[in-house]
Amino acid sequence: MSGPETINQTADRFRNIIRTSVIGIVANVLLAAFKATVGLLASSVAIVMDAVNNLSDALSSVITIVGTKLAARPADRKHPFGFGRVEYFSAILIAIIVLSAGITSLIESVKKIFAPTTPEYTTVTLVVIIVAIVVKLLLGLYVKRQGKQLKSDALIASGSDALFDAIITLATLVSAGIMLLWNVSIDGYLGALISLVIIKAGIEMLASPVNELLGARVSEELVHSIKEEVMAFEDVHGVYDIILHNYGHEVMIGSLHISVNDTMDAYQIHGLTRRISGRMYMQHGIIMTIGVYAIATGVNKRAELQSTVMKALSRHKDITQVHGFYYFEKENLVSVDVVPDLSVRDEKTFCQQLVAELKPLLPDMEVSVVIDHNYSE
Repeated sequence: MSGPETINQTADRFRNIIRTSVIGIVANVLLAAFKATVGLLASSVAIVMDAVNNLSDALSSVITIVGTKLAARPADRKHPFGFGRVEYFSAILIAIIVLSAGITSLIESVKKIFAPTTPEYTTVTLVVIIVAIVVKLLLGLYVKRQGKQLKSDALIASGSDALFDAIITLATLVSAGIMLLWNVSIDGYLGALISLVIIKAGIEMLASPVNELLGARVSEELVHSIKEEVMAFEDVHGVYDIILHNYGHEVMIGSLHISVNDTMDAYQIHGLTRRISGRMYMQHGIIMTIGVYAIATGVNKRAELQSTVMKALSRHKDITQVHGFYYFEKENLVSVDVVPDLSVRDEKTFCQQLVAELKPLLPDMEVSVVIDHNYSE
């Protein structure tokens, strides 16, 4: 993983997204002007109306620009983590536009299946269609590629929107050619098939930003990298409870626990956690809070209890991780965290079962088993 973006890099990203969106708007406006001019010269209402449709196609680029402008706003008192998540809303709106186009196309295609019509194309209309296909394909490929490079769901969705427009137009042209050559009408069937593909793609496009807003699990690569880097610190003996929240591009808030020997004093732990949090920010751009678990060392009752509990629970087939052991001497209470396997459905009953299993090993002691969860793996 590379380090977090600087302010200048972030500003460059926003500028590139806006520039790409402006190119999308200009391309659609020029294509609309071309169609309108040809339509007026050829006295074709259909071509003129298609030109108007091209102007509406620029809407996805406008949404991307507005969303990017809002996402670039600095953090304020009410929004301390900034406005980066606005980009997800932009992507959702564009995905809805794609879905709407797919559904509309499907309805029209089904109508053509039951009431097929013979297309009538002139040289002028064929030229307009071919130009539209070429422009939309080039525009879609360019915008989508830029979206992937800039990690912008909104640009990716906008590029896909342009590509689907080109595919729909191309399918219409192909079906018309087949009709004219062999007198076989596949317009409705081909349109319905492509519409279903567009609807599926629209749902997938919608899923990505929605999942981010809901709190999607971060990549295994990032979690593995964090664990490796934290474990590289000399005094760290374990990394647990990694939790990460995404607040937009390169803005992440998180927490994790480390286990250290109980011989470390508060000042040493303070220095260690500061070094770790600094590393997380410099390497990944994560504002990380570090919690600490103490490992009992030496020959004493605390270490003996820890060994007994950890060994007993680690052998349990339904437990994937055990950590956070603590012995409260005044209360004569032992507490430990366990992460159950996904096969465990009834956590309350499972917890009671574990307490019952530990009781014979810890006579005359209170036992608290805390069910924990793995939020990152």
